[in-house]
Formats: sequence, C-alpha cells, structure tokens
Amino acid sequence: MDYTFEQGPIRPPSEAGSLLIRTTRNCPWNKCEFCHTYKGKKFELRKVEDIKADIQSVKEISDEVIALSWSHGCAGRVDGEIIKLIYSNPQRYPERVRSVAAWLYYGGETVFLQDANSLIMKTPDLVEVIRFLKEKFPRLKRITSYARAKTLAKKTLEELKELRQAGLSRIHTGMETGYDPLLEYIKKGVTAAEHIEAGRRVKEAGISLSEYVILGLGGVKMWKEHARETAGVLSQIDPDFIRVRTLFVPPGTSLREKLERGEFVRATDENIVVEERLLIEKLEGISSYFKSDHILNLLEEVEGKFPADKQKMLEVIDGYLSLPREEKLNFQVGRRAGLYRRLNDLDNEELHRRVQEAVNCMEAEGAEGVEETLYAFMGGFI
Repeated sequence: MDYTFEQGPIRPPSEAGSLLIRTTRNCPWNKCEFCHTYKGKKFELRKVEDIKADIQSVKEISDEVIALSWSHGCAGRVDGEIIKLIYSNPQRYPERVRSVAAWLYYGGETVFLQDANSLIMKTPDLVEVIRFLKEKFPRLKRITSYARAKTLAKKTLEELKELRQAGLSRIHTGMETGYDPLLEYIKKGVTAAEHIEAGRRVKEAGISLSEYVILGLGGVKMWKEHARETAGVLSQIDPDFIRVRTLFVPPGTSLREKLERGEFVRATDENIVVEERLLIEKLEGISSYFKSDHILNLLEEVEGKFPADKQKMLEVIDGYLSLPREEKLNFQVGRRAGLYRRLNDLDNEELHRRVQEAVNCMEAEGAEGVEETLYAFMGGFI
C-alpha cells in the first residue's frame, strides 16, 4: 500500500485532533516580520488531482486501521489498544499510518486544510476538494482552514456560501492587530478595514470565524493603540472565537533583527497582562468566545464567552496584577517551566517551593538573567 500523503508544518492548537490535508504549499504572502515558518520557501498551489489522491490514500490507510481493529476484536473502534499496537511497530506502520490512526482515535470527524491560505485556491477547485473529502469520509463534522483577510475580502459572498454548502465549517484568520500603523510595521499586507470586511463576509456566509490576536505585538511603544484598535475591529466583526497568542520573536525573522538593534522593545509578561486587560475591557457588543489556548500565554485561564464572562476574565487578570512581586515572579517561572496552569497552582506548597528554588537561582544571576531565562523558556515551546 502507498502510505504517502503530504502534510504541512503547522495547524492551530484547536485542530490538534484533526486530519491534516495539504491543499497548498507554504504561504503566498510570506512577508510578516514576526513569522519564520515559511521563510525561504516558495508558495505553490497543488493540483486538485494530487490533493484528491492524498485523500484517497488517507481513506485506504483508514480502512486498513479499521480492519486491524476488527481483527483484534475491537469492532472497528480505534482505541488505546489499537494505537499501542500501531505505535509499537513503526517498521510495519510508518508515520503516516500512525497519524491517521491517531486521527481515528480522536474521532475521525475533523479535517484541517493546510497550509497558510487554502482559500487562495479557485473556489470551484476548493469546493471539489471539500466535496471529495465528504464523499470519502461521510462522518466528517468539521472542515477548517487558515485564510488571509486580504484573500477573504476578495471572495464574493456567493463564493463563501458555496464553500460553506460544500462543507467548509470554520476559517482561522490571523488578524494579529487591528491597528493600521502596527499592521504596516509588521508588514501584514492588510488593513483594519479589510479585516472588518473579510470577517463580516465570512460570518454572513454562515462560516464559523476564529480571529487570532498576538499579545505583545506592539511592544512597549504601541501596546495601548494595539489593544484599543484591535478591540474596536473585533467589536465590529463579532467573530465566533477570539484566540490570543503571546508574541515570541524567533531568530531568522525581521522583527528579531529590529529587537536586536533596539528598534523594537519587547513587552514584559506584566506589560502584556495589562495589555490583555485593556483589550478585553474595550471589547463591546459581541458574543464571541475568548480563548487563551496557547502554551505561551501567561494566563491560560482567561477564557470565556462575551458578554457573560467578561467580568470574570477581568477579575482573573486583576488577581494576577494584585499579587506581590515575588508571587508574580514565582507564577511566571512556574508557568514558563510548564508547572503551573492556573493562578491557584500557587497554593500547591510543593510546587511553589520547587519553583521558588529556581527563582532564587535565576535571581542570583541578576534581573536581566531572570528576564532572558523566562524568554528562553518560551522559545522552547516554539
């Protein structure tokens, strides 16, 4: 059996259990100053027949995994026993078989279309791919994709409705910021007005919309404008989800060069928490679900649905800001080390003691050593 099908490098955290189908390669824009994922790589549209061949390969692998389940008395279910069997025999079951088995283990009901901007495909071509997916996997409940706002703004409402009718359920869009000078500074290649136009059109077409915001993207200089203007744009769109990410500037990016030259001054964790508070405070008239579903976010528990949970989210942030400096630092280190997830983890005496020992060692190196060590921790998750 041919076990090969293409998969790209990334997907949203919320698509961790989804099958990854590559419809395009890399990013057609590829100029964002904070992103290194596709640097030096050429964008390519894949042929529809090649994408469909990949889907057919996944179908055949899926059938084989399910047949394996039946042969081991699991009645077609891909449970822990089948996963253990497959993962313990990598020579017989190569990486692609394992990825399909994992997808089936998580339900086999969601698909994410890669890479950075699948909606750049001609609408009839993408419709054909989605329909083929649904034909091969009738149990699919969700098909999602990344898309640039610039691309979405060029799609007609009728095109987006056609994609929704074919089976496209959700679009993930990297807004990053709604502040035009910052959009220009990071070379996003889109305006706040285009974000609003694109987002509203997706919503009108009946497609679920996730908008991504990068906390800390304005650095020390533009943090207030970033928070306020982004809240204003989001309030005009009212996306289904607002997902926040905390900025990490990886080597090999233009923004890293600006950081090293001192042109861009990075915000501290506390600065970013204050920025996040302002963002949430200024969000008005929306019914969005606010998600903090990324390991780089300091306060993972700041999450909820507007407007009901707005005050609760602000109270979590105020709870952190009211902590003594020593406790804030303990939480920062514990969170960045992957030991803490919620503020009340500070009440775990054993964990707190272990983290404090690490804090003491870091402080012995001086204040600059603490900040750099914390930032290095963040880089370990990228």
